[in-house]
Formats: sequence, structure tokens, C-alpha cells
Amino acid sequence: MALHIVLIEPEIHTNTGNIGRLALATGCKLHLVKPYGFEITDKRLKRAGLDYWQHLDIQEYENQKEFFESHKEEKMMFFSSHGSKDYWDAVYTENTFLIFGKESSGLSNEILEKHTHEIFKIPLYSPHVRSLNLANAVAITVYEGLRQLH
Repeated sequence: MALHIVLIEPEIHTNTGNIGRLALATGCKLHLVKPYGFEITDKRLKRAGLDYWQHLDIQEYENQKEFFESHKEEKMMFFSSHGSKDYWDAVYTENTFLIFGKESSGLSNEILEKHTHEIFKIPLYSPHVRSLNLANAVAITVYEGLRQLH
């Protein structure tokens, strides 16, 4: 397994479905941390993931505490528009956990404050854009990680 994609409290079913398809295509494991803004059985989630969802390596967690306690020894990188380092400056290693927050508000202040040295951003070059779509952000960072690993 090359990388782990972690979605903390995802809110939009189609983003999660598309990220699931990306995870399968890139050999990543997908970790979903509840609560979700949709039902995991939602047809739209499965449609975004097409017929690939059944093949996905996925793990669900009841909450953030369960996720972080389960993986406290793992290398984690957090992605936020509040990061001070660019994602291409990160050093990706085998089995790195790539952590993303919910679509409406990103990662919580608690997470950002606890992991200040592991927060990376995707640069935006327009003052009219606050952030990228979550599925796009995940794709950009996953492929940078794969580029570095291969």
C-alpha cells in the first residue's frame, strides 16, 4: 500500500465517491471518519465511485478520537489552506496518511494547532478562490506522493 487517504467528517457524497475511485486507481487505502454529511449507502456516493466501490480498501471510524488513537504511530500529513508549506515540499514516504477536513470548514482548529509542523497547502494563485474542491485537492496530493515514491 503506497498511501492512506483520510477524510475527516466528509460532507458531500460525490466527493467521497470520486475520492474512493481515486484511492482504488492509485492503490491507496481510504479511511472515513464519522460523522458524515450523507449516508454511506447513498446511491449518489456509489454512482460517483461507479462500480468500483466494492473493490475499495476502506476503513470507517466512529469519530476522530478513534482514528487518531488507532494510528498514533503513523506518519501523517495534514492539508489545509492555512498551511505554511507547499504540498510539493512535503516528503512522502510509504504508508503516509494524507489527512483532509470537511468541505465546509476544513480541518478543525484543534487538529491544526496540534500538528502545526505537518500542515501543507496547495497554492492558489487567484484572490477570488478560497479553496479547491476536496476531490481535486486529494488527487493533487496523492499523485505528488506517488511521483515521489516511484
